[in-house]
Amino acid sequence: MNYHKYFPVDVLNGPGTRCTLFLSGCEHHCRGCYNQSTWSPDSGHLFDDALRRRIIADLNDPEIRRRGLTLTGGDPLHPANVSAVTELVADVRRECPGKDIWLWTGYTLNELTSEQQAIIKQVDTLVDGKFEQDLADRRLKWRGSSNQVVYQINDGIATAVDVDH
Repeated sequence: MNYHKYFPVDVLNGPGTRCTLFLSGCEHHCRGCYNQSTWSPDSGHLFDDALRRRIIADLNDPEIRRRGLTLTGGDPLHPANVSAVTELVADVRRECPGKDIWLWTGYTLNELTSEQQAIIKQVDTLVDGKFEQDLADRRLKWRGSSNQVVYQINDGIATAVDVDH
């Protein structure tokens, strides 16, 4: 798996102070995408154990109280990312108790493979759906276009939530 950027302190991609990982690889190629450089799964940098350890250490750093981890991209659920994202999510769950995980994907819930669904069952919040430039709305919270849905995941069950009101 490759990634483009890692922000150890981020306040834009989810609630609170977070660690955010922008992964490489996206099949959706949405018109108007602001992260086109992440589309190729081979672009960016190799995600390695050193970065995994840094993310875990950053999440557990008592000096900066981070609420959790954000996985975005590209698309964390791109087929080239599924195995490594599965491992990273499991590591965060095991080694960072109390931290939440947010994940953005261009796939919708009903398009996910069983491997992608297994990841979703381990995150706290999912934002799904392709960015649709014709439905873009800067007033939306956590989404770029109105077709995208924010879900809370509890006990593996996704429930759509209204975050704009």
